[in-house]
Amino acid sequence: MAELFAYTDGACSGNPGPGGWGVLLQAVEGDRVLKERQLKGGEARTTNNRMELLAAITALETLAKPSRITIVTDSAYVKNGVTGWIHGWKKNGWKTAAKKPVKNAELWQRLDAAQARHDVTWQWVKGHAGHPENERADALARDGMAPFKSTA
Repeated sequence: MAELFAYTDGACSGNPGPGGWGVLLQAVEGDRVLKERQLKGGEARTTNNRMELLAAITALETLAKPSRITIVTDSAYVKNGVTGWIHGWKKNGWKTAAKKPVKNAELWQRLDAAQARHDVTWQWVKGHAGHPENERADALARDGMAPFKSTA
């Protein structure tokens, strides 16, 4: 049976600034890629963390039916947030341990809802370290950002 992977990445030129997100979705059996889909998008003024979150959200929201999927991200913010911090935030009414509002709460809530439909395994990889699929997700994120960068 094929395994489903989503390689996600976000990019930003300035922080905040124009940003993009990219997703490489792959159905894999053994060492063969059976099916592949590339997704990308961006915003004119955003942050890197928002783009990292949107990449993961889009990967999960794109799946038409509940699936078992491994999301591979180079964002410790996303991985640590969704596997750890989010539980406390939800208990505390979307406030941090310091009683401050959680940054990007609306995206964290959207990610939480999107992952609830699926059986998700979260995996972190070091960014810009030659991981082929992560590099492709990074290129998609940069392509997603391109229309929002000024041509000055």
